[in-house]
Amino acid sequence: MSELPPPTVPPSIPPPPGSGGSYTPPPPPPSAGGPASSDRQVMLVLSYCWWLCLIPLFVKKDDSEVQWHAKNGVVFAGAITIVYAFFWLLGRFFPLFTCLISFVPCALWIGYLVISILGIVKALQGQRFKVPGLSDLADKINI
Repeated sequence: MSELPPPTVPPSIPPPPGSGGSYTPPPPPPSAGGPASSDRQVMLVLSYCWWLCLIPLFVKKDDSEVQWHAKNGVVFAGAITIVYAFFWLLGRFFPLFTCLISFVPCALWIGYLVISILGIVKALQGQRFKVPGLSDLADKINI
């Protein structure tokens, strides 16, 4: 058997014309992220994690975007808690309804989970996810 020479790989970036030498690409730009950015992302995620939304509400008072998402999280968590408590009390005091409405708390939590995930994804993309009625109420909160 004969020895085959190793294959040659063409350079991914050709040298600039007229340089006659090797080409070194410029260094990548400095990343815009860092500790402050990751902290902001954590706060945006916490804004939609039920009552943990109070953490970014009181910690990140200087960031208006985090405040908007935290206020929406507070209103949404309050609304889901009130509706859940209503159905719990309804089932507690009217046992006949317990069988009829037993699926409602499960459906509420699944809906809350879906809306929270949508809110987190939109927040991390720099967008706002408005829940009709609740986001309008959240806009009126001044903390």
